[in-house]
Amino acid sequence: MARRGRVAGLDGLRTVAVALVIVYHVEPEWVPGGSVAVDVFFTISGFVITRLLVAEYSRTGRVGLWSFYRRRWLRLGPALLVMCAVTALLSVAFALPLFDGAWKAAALAAGSVVNLVRAGESGPYSDLTAPLSHTWSLGVEEQFYLAWPILLLVLLRHASARAVVGWVAVLCVLPVLWRFALWDPTAAHRIYNGPDTRADQLLVGALLAVVLAGLRSGDPRLERLRRWAGWLCVPALGCLGLIAWQVPITEPSAWNPVWYTVGMLVAAVLSAVVVAALDLCPGAWPSRLLSLSALAWAGRNLSYGMYLWHYPLIRLLADLGVDGAWRLPAGLAATIAAALLSYAVVERPLLRRDRPVVRRPEPAVVTVG
Repeated sequence: MARRGRVAGLDGLRTVAVALVIVYHVEPEWVPGGSVAVDVFFTISGFVITRLLVAEYSRTGRVGLWSFYRRRWLRLGPALLVMCAVTALLSVAFALPLFDGAWKAAALAAGSVVNLVRAGESGPYSDLTAPLSHTWSLGVEEQFYLAWPILLLVLLRHASARAVVGWVAVLCVLPVLWRFALWDPTAAHRIYNGPDTRADQLLVGALLAVVLAGLRSGDPRLERLRRWAGWLCVPALGCLGLIAWQVPITEPSAWNPVWYTVGMLVAAVLSAVVVAALDLCPGAWPSRLLSLSALAWAGRNLSYGMYLWHYPLIRLLADLGVDGAWRLPAGLAATIAAALLSYAVVERPLLRRDRPVVRRPEPAVVTVG
């Protein structure tokens, strides 16, 4: 049974994840593994997108690919282009050291290829993408969005429900095997940024969506899944928090061989456990906490804008001399303000315009002859 509807707890989880990313970029020594929040985002995205696609196929027997791509573009593209344009303007209009040459990074970010450029750099990252290096994750997601709906549609049309689950599970394993084949300290950038080497994190979310779509209310398997998700949610959140606190993901360490092979899949599975619990156990305390109206509203409406704007704003504040104890609160305040502006001026108007217009039927006209 294809499930639909927004899960407030997932929106709240987005807020927590983007806050963790901001803290990681401002004070990396506090949370050396804070980039695990991006892994959480990937799994949420795979789950939500696949659930929407499966629900559409369940209703209509088809997937409107053009409509899907159009909605994704309206949701993500214009806000990204505005951020890129502002960054490019800063780079050419002002002598800001951290924005020197940023117009090149803006052009790459606008094309959603920052991750591909970074994946090709075996040594330290160059300055080419540095001003907007955070957009690497947006590139991974955009590339997944291009390929996955087509592949999923093929599976839905030509395989049974059980076979679809099996094929998606197999697809989840392939990137792990590929990472083992690639792993070498000099291949860390390739693995970290590649859409192929990150695909399992989105596909684990997709697998969860496909599994849930095949379970009807009252199915004992659904009840078991709900029970286990409820039991494991808090331990999974604790493990993700421990990774953020203790595992230096993006720095050379003894953790690298583990993280860059199986660790990414582990993070995705932990994230999927949390996602399943938030979807299936809305009455449990983690769901109630993450569903608080402020957290859910921010996750639904501001998390994307916060992710877009936090990194260039942090660099701008550094160029302006904001440092020390003021760096994090100033960065958070500026990020929230920019996200609110992006939502009000760019994102919300476009999303409203894209909503289908439901016309009221004209009353019948009866003529008497």
